[in-house]
Amino acid sequence: MTTQRLWGRAFVGGSIRERTLITIEDGQIGEIREFAQAPADATRIADLIVPGLIDIHVHGGDGADFMDGADEAVGRVSSFHARNGTTTMAATTLSGSRGDLRSAVMSITRASRSARQSAEICAIHLEGPYISAKRAGAQSVESIRPADIQEIGALINEASHLRFIITVAPEIEGVRALIEHFRKQIVFSIGHTSADYSEAVAALDWGASHFTHLFNAMTGMHHREPGVVGAALVSAAATAELIADGIHVHPAVMRIATLAMPNRIALVTDAVRAAGMPQGKYKLYDHEFTVTESGGARLGDGTLAGSTLTMQRAVQNMVELAGLPIELVLPLATEVPARILGIGDRKGRIAAGYDADLVVLTSKFEVSRVFVRGRELR
Repeated sequence: MTTQRLWGRAFVGGSIRERTLITIEDGQIGEIREFAQAPADATRIADLIVPGLIDIHVHGGDGADFMDGADEAVGRVSSFHARNGTTTMAATTLSGSRGDLRSAVMSITRASRSARQSAEICAIHLEGPYISAKRAGAQSVESIRPADIQEIGALINEASHLRFIITVAPEIEGVRALIEHFRKQIVFSIGHTSADYSEAVAALDWGASHFTHLFNAMTGMHHREPGVVGAALVSAAATAELIADGIHVHPAVMRIATLAMPNRIALVTDAVRAAGMPQGKYKLYDHEFTVTESGGARLGDGTLAGSTLTMQRAVQNMVELAGLPIELVLPLATEVPARILGIGDRKGRIAAGYDADLVVLTSKFEVSRVFVRGRELR
């Protein structure tokens, strides 16, 4: 048995606790207790120990994208985001041809079976192709098509050990049948949609339970037409993603959404291959986009093309831009996404029996150390 112990400040049980001793045994968290002084065999941590961050919507980083369909690309994306505090992720694809989607799913699946992943891939998020061409954003309009039960069944068979999230537009042909067919197997997320309020509520009744990047690529909320945003805000149990880069959503609205949907907002990056890279031009499937000095990624017509965000910066932005306490923010990057992925019984918290996925954050929200199942990444 391999045992290591960490001593310092830690986010445990919803609060920051001083003088906390965390014992890690064979990749899992064992005992957690208050200890007045660091034991001789414990590593003293000067900064804050938090649960590993979980990103359920991430396309790329470090110059690579999951749609590249290459094992090397999957490794680069995983390693980059792990260095920035993401210990678990849902590898995310875009609307693409049947062949390109299958290649992407197969490369993600191969990487997910590796015993030495950087960030652990626990799920695949298919963001399209069953979405609205009118709300495609930076996605390939040519690749958008009616929902196909057989296509999804074949992709699930390629990665049967992984959880699937699928972003769909409720108004698209075949989406209702797709949701009702797979509702017990798949997390269906409403997004890239021109649906009105009633159509979004209907999709929740069919079995959808999540909203993709709330406010972006969907009908907004008006006092006489609540739209998809309104359906999300008044839903009893549905969860929603939030891209907390200060570009996709105004910081005030980031705060409003979080307070309006307690324990139901999941911070995501929606990061593309330009994350961690210099300013310049990059590819997003069949589109070219540009990253400017502000860090924004946009097509030539100004359409947002994902982000260059990391989960560590998303947490930082929610505290510094939205003005929310870190105790409220951390669960949005840990516990809530773990619950969405169905892994809330082993990830998302510092608790006995959970995977020893830990991140050490400095007072400036810099990532100083990362542990994935007890193994420190170097």
